[in-house]
Order: sequence, then C-alpha cells, then structure tokens
Amino acid sequence: MENNSEAPWLSLVGIGDDGIEGIGKSAREAISQAEMFIGGERHLAFLPEDGRPRVPWPSPLSDLIDQIPGYRGKKLCVLTTGDPFFFGIGAILAEKIPIEEMKVYPAPSSFNLALSRLGWSLPGVRAISLHGRPLRSLLPHLVDKARLAILTANRNSPGEIAGLLEAEGFGGSILHVFSHLGGKGETHVTLTARELASAQPDDRIQDLNIVAVELAAEGHGLSGHLLPGLEEGRFRHDGQITKREIRILTLAALMPKPGDLLWDVGAGSGSVSIEWLRADPSLEAIAVEKSKARLENLRANAEALGTPRLRAVQGEAPGCLTELSDPDTVFIGGGLRDESLIESCWPRLKPGGRLVANAVTLEGEAALQRFFGAHGGDLVRLQVSRLHTTGRLHGWRPGTPITQFRIAKP
Repeated sequence: MENNSEAPWLSLVGIGDDGIEGIGKSAREAISQAEMFIGGERHLAFLPEDGRPRVPWPSPLSDLIDQIPGYRGKKLCVLTTGDPFFFGIGAILAEKIPIEEMKVYPAPSSFNLALSRLGWSLPGVRAISLHGRPLRSLLPHLVDKARLAILTANRNSPGEIAGLLEAEGFGGSILHVFSHLGGKGETHVTLTARELASAQPDDRIQDLNIVAVELAAEGHGLSGHLLPGLEEGRFRHDGQITKREIRILTLAALMPKPGDLLWDVGAGSGSVSIEWLRADPSLEAIAVEKSKARLENLRANAEALGTPRLRAVQGEAPGCLTELSDPDTVFIGGGLRDESLIESCWPRLKPGGRLVANAVTLEGEAALQRFFGAHGGDLVRLQVSRLHTTGRLHGWRPGTPITQFRIAKP
C-alpha cells in the first residue's frame, strides 16, 4: 500500500521534572533542530533563550490543536510531560496528523516513576486520569485490594480523593502522594484516606502530583467488584429495575466490546446502562426513558454510581430515537408491546451489533416470537427463585419469568 504521508516534520518530546538534562540524546537533537516550539509554560521554561518562537498551550487546547497541521513544512517541536501517549497530547495530535509525519521521543511517565518508587508492577495497577473528569468517575474502580494510580488536577485533588474514599467506606486505604516526580523537589507523603481527608494543607503536596492508592474496604457490601451485579439496593428506583441476576445475564448477552455505544431503551432506573459503563471507561451509553420521575432516578443513580457520562434522553421510543447516533448494541427492557419498537431499532443497529430484549408480558413475548420467526436469533426463558420464610420454615418464591431474545446483526 502506497504511503503518501510527508517526511516527519513534527517532533513530540516528553520531558520530566528534571528538564532537558533528563532526556536522551536523540530527543535533545530534535529540540536543537526545531524551528519553533509548542508546550506548557513549565515545559517551555526548560528551553534556552535563543529567539526561536515558542507558543504556550491556550485554554481550551482545541484553539491551537486545529492550527498545528498548518505548520506542516516547518520543523515543529511539541513539548509534553513524560509519555505523550499515556494520557498525553499524543493521541489528540494523532487524530489530526498521520503518525508517519511525527517523531515521538517519550520519557518515563509519572505513572512509571511513581510505581518504581513503590515497587509496584504496572500491569497490576489501574491507571486513571482525573484531568477534565469528575471526581466521582473513580467510583467504578473502588474494589477492595485493588491498586490505583491517579493523575490529578492540582494540589487539592489528593484531599478530594481521600474524602471520597472515606465517604464510600474506604477510609483505611493507603494513599501515596508524589509531587514533582523526578525533579529536585520530589516529595512522597503517605497517609490513610481518613488521615488525609482531615489533614491541614501540606506544603509537600504540590499542584504537580500523582496519587497511588492501596484500596481497603471497611465493612461488608461497601466494596465494588470486577464483574457486574450491583445489589438492587444500590439503585434508586420505583420497582422498574432489571433484577440483579437477570441483569448479569443481560449484560453477558450484550457482550460489550471496547468503544461500543449502547442504547438502553425503556431504561427505568438505568441499572443496565450504568453497569455497562462501569465495565470499561471506553464504553458509551444512551438511556431512553419516557417517565420524568424515572429519568430523575436514573440520573441520580448515574451520579451516585460513578457513571456521570451516561447520556439520559427523555422521550417515547421509537420516535425519540431518530436523532441518536447508531448503536453497536441495543437493550430493550421496557415498553415492548408489539414489534414496532424492535423493528425500529433493528435497522439502526450497526453490522455485527447485538440486540437483546427482555419481555415480561404475553404481548411482549409474542412480539419477540414473531421477530424471532422472521430474523432468527435465540430465545431464552429466565426465572429466578428467592428464599423466603414462613414462620420457622423456609421455601422458594419464584420471580416473574423473563423471555429474553438475543440476536447479532450480520
């Protein structure tokens, strides 16, 4: 395949807190040959004053990002922190400029440096960035015994993280706060979440910091878990909720893949789309619900359970679906009375996508049987029995049977 890309003209150089002295020979050569520079004020301050143009990043970054392809033909050097492709500017630039037109010189990331100080293995740690992300997006990662490495926004972030952990029953977790890693002013503060949440401001914690956490849950039921299956009591709902065991089987049938967009149609409390989003940060979901009261519950659940990126749409399907982006997966959990809803979702589903529908009424089941007869797929009858007591005796109480339809689009 012919490559029409130009020769590399953009150098992407990662710098640590030790400045130019800490980078390799090839990266220093890229800096010496550059005709102009773009970077943060801290990075640009490492350069010698030699008259070459230097442009600091504006806010928002997009104001300058869109202009960078226009510098093609100049030897441009973009300075960034550590590894440009580990929560850095590299991925954003690669969307605008072919990678063949870049030369990338990564330095150790702050994650690498922090874990090397602790002797932790990177594959055993969940790396998270809170830059531009809400604090409560940490909630899906709160699992007893897990280790997190969190890139923070500023010097207030460690205390805010500690406060969230304390409030969620993880007050005994150990937090390691590193500031100015790799530089002359490097510091390392170790406290429990409870201690840090109540501590006075500490000059050792600076704006440039990263937090490594050893999570420890205090009390049964407070910890999250790696697989879906949140207890129903964790959701605010009016009874319109996919029960825990059925939800687990439904999410397995939906088979989430990286970057997939889910339509949760007739979302009720949002339990399916919320657990979908908690499974992986690359996943997206749109929850559609006609009831205003249920939509308020759904939004409250998304915030409380760490998925504020859930998009909630009030409206009655299928009419309200026309403006939505085409989905990779569809779940129909409510409002299935005839084939009109499933017939409206099917053509919008991307090739290779999955559709799952749960019916609890005879009318809904009949609609699924007719669609099954026309398109194929799988029909499964699901029912869960729960233990109940009668006096001193125990017995099983069967729940409502669920007819589940599953199909993958060719």
